[in-house]
Amino acid sequence: MSLGRILIVDDEPNILKSLSRALSLEGYEIDTAESGETALEKAGKQDYDLIMLDVRMPAGISGIEVLRHVKQRSPEQLLVMMSGHSTIETAVEATRLGAHDFLEKPLSTEKILLTLQNALKFKKLQDENASLRNQLDPDYVIIGESPVMTELMAKIAKTAPSNGRAFITGENGTGKELVARMLHFKSLRRDRPFIKLNCAAVPTDLIESELFGHERGSFTGAFRSRKGKFELAHRGTLFLDEIGDMRLEMQSKLLRVLQEGELERVGSSETIRVDVRVIAATNKNIEQELRHGRFREDLYYRLNVVPFLVPPLRLRVGDIPLLALHFLKVAQRENVKKGLRLMDDALEELCRHRWPGNVRELRNIIERLVILSGEPDIRAEHVRAVLPDSDLSPAEHGATSVGPLKECVRQFERQMILRTLRREGWKIAQTARNLGLERSHLYKKMRAYEIRKPTLEDGHGDS
Repeated sequence: MSLGRILIVDDEPNILKSLSRALSLEGYEIDTAESGETALEKAGKQDYDLIMLDVRMPAGISGIEVLRHVKQRSPEQLLVMMSGHSTIETAVEATRLGAHDFLEKPLSTEKILLTLQNALKFKKLQDENASLRNQLDPDYVIIGESPVMTELMAKIAKTAPSNGRAFITGENGTGKELVARMLHFKSLRRDRPFIKLNCAAVPTDLIESELFGHERGSFTGAFRSRKGKFELAHRGTLFLDEIGDMRLEMQSKLLRVLQEGELERVGSSETIRVDVRVIAATNKNIEQELRHGRFREDLYYRLNVVPFLVPPLRLRVGDIPLLALHFLKVAQRENVKKGLRLMDDALEELCRHRWPGNVRELRNIIERLVILSGEPDIRAEHVRAVLPDSDLSPAEHGATSVGPLKECVRQFERQMILRTLRREGWKIAQTARNLGLERSHLYKKMRAYEIRKPTLEDGHGDS
């Protein structure tokens, strides 16, 4: 297996020949260019893990100019400069423009190999850190302590360490992608890529290329070779969102890759083996799609190793205050605002809404409140002002489905007290300080919510 694909750019044929031979013997895949113009053309058509670039090439544009153009077009491209006439000013200029390292001629094979190893290791760490930052982003946190969400999180914890495929269903806006990301983040593949493809957003004539990649010239507009999502997700996780929208012909090709673990790029006969954990999701009624022949049964059973159903927000009303307060923090940070508070009556009003758009709609409403708020305390009237009237009819949508008006806030307050007690080891004084309550007030709320410290007789904890 290749250690990496490298483009060597130098106007001296002997250097190109000797470097190519030495690096090929070490296991690198080598391409060469004898001028800056050729280098730019090749870099525009192919993907390289690293470009080794001579600074001075009198016959055409200089290495510094090539460096500048490449970095403008592909800021993440890794480049190592080479020069037999280097000056401190040249090295500083190259570093400022984004060169990773600077090698002086005559070139030592040992020095070159060490530089390449360090540079490619640096790139791998960059990719892994970007992946981890993406996974740990506040946008990708699952919030909820309701029974249905507790059950969902327990199932994620059991499934994530395996390599088993998962099939996630649920309404739009419920958080299916969050479940997929959590399955990846808690898996043994967490330091590998998490790659997402929205099957509904890709034109039908391009989805094969998106999944499997293509070679240059394989179709109109294929100006350069390109890896597909499967190759990019090698040893990691591929999330196929809205897979119910994938056409049947493409489903059969996907099934083959899942069965055999190998693929061919569009326009190529070369077989590429891939090790990818596939997680799929859809908002469609999959049983109905199967009955009507719009989704292949064999593909469904191949994907549906562990099924997940993400509940709609109307079935987890007790989580609304937790979600609302989380989104309040996020929206204030993103919109450079501080000091806003959701008052109890505002939380109550949020709990009465039926949320047809689920968690996504709740997030949008909270951000709207943050943007439009003219005072620090957000109250019920502010909530009512931004919610559609048609979604606020308790008679039509069943106000009794969420219990009494204040039940939502009661559930939230009980969860907060219980969580803080557990965190503080049931130390009343510390818990009261953290919650901003008097000890007597905390005791009163514990009695009202029937919260008691677990005993040995309880076995598994409080009620």
